[in-house]
Amino acid sequence: MLAGSKLFRRNGYTGTGMKQIVAEASAPFGSLYHFFPGGKEDLGDQVIRNSGRLYGQLVDAFFDPAPDPETAVRDAFAGAATTLRETDFADACPIATIALEVSSTNENLRRACAEVFEEWIGTLAARFSAAGIAQDRARELAVSLICGLEGAFVLSRALRDTKPVEIAGASAAAEVRAALAAGL
Repeated sequence: MLAGSKLFRRNGYTGTGMKQIVAEASAPFGSLYHFFPGGKEDLGDQVIRNSGRLYGQLVDAFFDPAPDPETAVRDAFAGAATTLRETDFADACPIATIALEVSSTNENLRRACAEVFEEWIGTLAARFSAAGIAQDRARELAVSLICGLEGAFVLSRALRDTKPVEIAGASAAAEVRAALAAGL
């Protein structure tokens, strides 16, 4: 599954073939269908859900050590920019990469992406609520943060420049600061 995750994140779902996956995994071709009887779609579903859980843990990784939510958000965007630079703009969000491709053509994978995004929104909203932001505003803030990050990933990868992530991070941190100050 790690090979599929890496290739889907970098090449997209449709841009990754089954032969590439087994070659990357150094596995026999038949083993793929043994573990994923539904083939590529079954693997895609599992990659989305597993990657979603792993990337969702980044919320705790940034929020737990931070003195406040604003710092956590700023640090998360800075970390995203660093990852883009270090991977030569190849690694961004694996969920968005797949969601952009399949949401109009594959209902099962669209639904898996939607469930992951909802989980991330819920996790972020809970963090913002715990910091004193009203529940409805906390959810809006979580959606805004994810939209800003995902859009910044697209621009940064296309432009091969981390400036969009840095700008989106500053905007997201300011939005969090304002929401905390207002107690909304």
